[in-house]
Amino acid sequence: MSEELFEGEFYTLTDEEGNESQFELIGTCELNGNTYMALIPVDDGDEYVILKKEADADGEEILVTIDDDEEFDRVADIFEDELFSEIDYDEDGDLIEE
Repeated sequence: MSEELFEGEFYTLTDEEGNESQFELIGTCELNGNTYMALIPVDDGDEYVILKKEADADGEEILVTIDDDEEFDRVADIFEDELFSEIDYDEDGDLIEE
């Protein structure tokens, strides 16, 4: 399993209704031969999404949602550990700057 953190990689994603949104890549991980990406919306950066890389019928890479709850939970745990393990908060919930 490998993890990477990225800065400044942006993706335009189109939802099922044809709406486009900008996302910034905050991390990737590989698990069981699959690549997963954590992306945060540029306009509303409160929560990140996790998508899985797959190939479409033409062999083009696409990002898809993870339908399997168990798979999603495993991948979400990896991202939680990697992305937020270095962030420290005091007892009031305030970020501790180093």
